[in-house]
Amino acid sequence: FLVSPSHNRVYARSAPALALAELEAFGETVIDGGVQDAGITEIGGVPYVTFSAAELSGTEIRLLSNLSSLYALFAVEGDLLRPVARQPLDLFESDLLTIQKYAGKTNEDFTRLLLNVTALASDEPARLLTGDLRLLDPMCGRGTTLNQAVMYGMDASGIEIDPKDFDAYSAFFRTWLKNSRLKHRAETGTVRRQKATLGRRLQVALGASKELYREGSTIDVTVVNADTLRGGDFFRRGEFDLIVTDAPYGVQHGSRPHGGGNAGRLSRSPVDLLAAAVPVWQPLLRPGGALGISWNTHVAGR
Repeated sequence: FLVSPSHNRVYARSAPALALAELEAFGETVIDGGVQDAGITEIGGVPYVTFSAAELSGTEIRLLSNLSSLYALFAVEGDLLRPVARQPLDLFESDLLTIQKYAGKTNEDFTRLLLNVTALASDEPARLLTGDLRLLDPMCGRGTTLNQAVMYGMDASGIEIDPKDFDAYSAFFRTWLKNSRLKHRAETGTVRRQKATLGRRLQVALGASKELYREGSTIDVTVVNADTLRGGDFFRRGEFDLIVTDAPYGVQHGSRPHGGGNAGRLSRSPVDLLAAAVPVWQPLLRPGGALGISWNTHVAGR
């Protein structure tokens, strides 16, 4: 397949190797017989990711159509390339993923890769196609992972401690829904328990079509403005199939050594935060679900 040309310059250097690793994850989990001979091959002066496999079923083509770097898919027939029609899951226009621009934003293609491989690591990897997976990003920032989940038709929930990021995402998502003329309900309110304020919450129900909305078949999005270490105050045990997050690091997104609160020195390493947070997140994941975390290996080793 032809690798997407839309990558930024920095991501482009790593894209072929990441594409190969992602392809192999699909091959090991959802492609009957797997994939063989995966590599980078130059055809007509253009690099392609190539592989061998038994004849792909319609379901397998639908799955591979969601590879994060896939731009065009071809079958090799002698010296010719025969186009294979892509059938991606995307329910909405790409502006849901691309319109937000801000310093520190995670690359959209990498976000898609992380979500894909996490879903493939679960006990039911083929459910990636069903749209009925429930995803949590417990450090969701301005919602890049949540938006990708919505593109796939998944219910998406997030936790974000920064009120500015929470407000920015709420404003963006509401505006996008209106501009896209999608039927939806959206409300923001305060979460209280025993007279104590726990945080704020954005709740949205949207329909991929007017008909689905009228039928009550909605995509539900919930974001809470709170410390990720209090995730159990907002979500039930076993509520999620997938937990997917890009750990905060660096100048734009530091982490607090004791879990994201306002107290404490800002650290460029996510290690202490993850050590405190992962035991809180784990009970929110159903048995057989999967947890996927990305982080900057320059500030925290593997």
